[in-house]
Amino acid sequence: MQYFPFDSRNPLYKSKQTAVAAGDALRLRLLLHKDALCFDAFLILESDQDHTTSEIKLEPGEWLEDYRFYSCDISLNTGLYWYKFRYTSQHGEFYVTKFDHSLGYVSRDGGAWQLTVYDQDSSSPDWLGGGIIYQIFPDRFFNSGSAKADVPTDRYLCDDWAKTPEHRQNNGICSLCNDYYGGDLKGIEEKLDYIKSLGVNCIYLNPIFEAHSNHRYNTADYTKIDSLLGTEQDFAHLCKAAKKKGIHVILDGVFSHTGDDSIYFNKYSRYKDNGAYNSTDSPYYSWYKFKNWPNSYHSWWGVPTLPEVIENDEKFTEYITGENGILRKWLKLGADGWRLDVADELPDEFLDKIRAAIKSEKSSAYLLGEVWEDATNKISYSCRRRFLLGKQLDSVMNYPFANGIISFVKGGNSRDFIDLVLDILENYPPNTVNLLMNHIGTHDTARILTVLGADYIPPTRNEQAFFNLNSEQYALGVKRLKLAATLQYTLPGVPSLFYGDEAGVTGGADPFCRATYPWGNENNELLEFYKTLGKIRTSHSAFNGGKFIPLPSDYGVVNFVRQNDESKVFIAVNRNDFAVEVNIPSDFTSTTTLLGNQPYENRVTLESYGISIITNH
Repeated sequence: MQYFPFDSRNPLYKSKQTAVAAGDALRLRLLLHKDALCFDAFLILESDQDHTTSEIKLEPGEWLEDYRFYSCDISLNTGLYWYKFRYTSQHGEFYVTKFDHSLGYVSRDGGAWQLTVYDQDSSSPDWLGGGIIYQIFPDRFFNSGSAKADVPTDRYLCDDWAKTPEHRQNNGICSLCNDYYGGDLKGIEEKLDYIKSLGVNCIYLNPIFEAHSNHRYNTADYTKIDSLLGTEQDFAHLCKAAKKKGIHVILDGVFSHTGDDSIYFNKYSRYKDNGAYNSTDSPYYSWYKFKNWPNSYHSWWGVPTLPEVIENDEKFTEYITGENGILRKWLKLGADGWRLDVADELPDEFLDKIRAAIKSEKSSAYLLGEVWEDATNKISYSCRRRFLLGKQLDSVMNYPFANGIISFVKGGNSRDFIDLVLDILENYPPNTVNLLMNHIGTHDTARILTVLGADYIPPTRNEQAFFNLNSEQYALGVKRLKLAATLQYTLPGVPSLFYGDEAGVTGGADPFCRATYPWGNENNELLEFYKTLGKIRTSHSAFNGGKFIPLPSDYGVVNFVRQNDESKVFIAVNRNDFAVEVNIPSDFTSTTTLLGNQPYENRVTLESYGISIITNH
């Protein structure tokens, strides 16, 4: 049998296939053929922090057929490291470097393996593991019909719940981001039973604070609920009612910028007190990055309505993270966590203080960051970030999984998908993995049903305003969405369902992905499918931190097992338009079919676009 010199995902070579806690022992083993005539072998270890390199001699050990192991045990401090191997022999000096995701070959031309070493932190919330997140864009979910007080008169209030969101920027009062449908906090509370029927145990609310756009990412006042959504009392009551049903509420924190139309900047003099734009004596002046006060200032991605703040400004930091700051205020009122908008644009020092404030106020609170790439090796602002090393974020939005799922169900390669999943599992701390926000659609992306049904979505808003899936595209989108949702609900992490995806809502990118929930016009086939997935997920503890065990599969099929001491579940999806048969692990001796066809003789037939979920007693 032929063996590889190294494989970071195989316990034969590496004692742990995940990130490693600081101080824990890790054994690494190099495997060389006897014909290599090895004299000495070494681990080459580089610290990403200071780029110092060290060599650790590997000790020769036992034989495996005609191969010999060379091993060492290491224990490291918190940080990111890169490693490869070197050995000397009668033939000269050679290197073993990384190829094909995890495999090592004798070559100088490959890369180094990543090793994440994290600080153990017991404050990660255990209430979310095995759960389901439901993301709500508050204006578009449900209007309770309650009277709204103190609503600014310069907003356009739609009287047609089914109206397509306005996309034109210069259309009078009914313009892009200025059309409101009246969804409110009381409306969310009225629908808690529905939300619970989906298996949800966490609601993630897009911004709810006073702001003068319907998306509310241009905060006007962090201390107040937007008047169209309700009151502070409504928020506290929603959290209390949700908690009675086992549902936690987390909020969207937008702290890299404010709105220009805000109490802090006050460009249009909406507020009576001076903002930074009105006076250099304003208490908020030091928050902002003026190039030439007042009209020239740094703004988020060059958008002038979103002036950037200096997060490490002492006054701003205290306002957000202090004893009487914004973070603590809303946790005290019932929130159980925060999602940080553009977390990779927030300085490390500010993130440290955010975590300290949140965990001091409520140790079980969930701190989630928006990061679109692998968060363990992300570089932003010329700095390697330490989001997941133990003292910042609990976890992140899992865009790598989202991209991988979409790519696979639309025709991608099974091996590529599994490799992507294993890359994340290898780099991320286990607690982080269990709390990953596994979304496949959000307020920032086109509706997943449209993405999966259409091979092409028009690029401009004007074109998307009149774009709809035809019947064939819609049917294909539904088939693919069932596959995508099955993967989303069964992979490591926590699935996040964007309101309305379960009901068959379609639409292009912003603002069309932010249409209203179609109460009374749901796609009941999809809705029942999502409820079934919710029941499966919440009924089997393997989905709460259980091992992910990939299985050999044919092209177009992904199958794996999730397993812990109490639960074992087999999952398979077939993205082909023809039926296939797959093997079920031989240790599945007493099975119950949760979804799909009944197995026979340790095999199961997956219909075209078919799914199989089977549990072993």
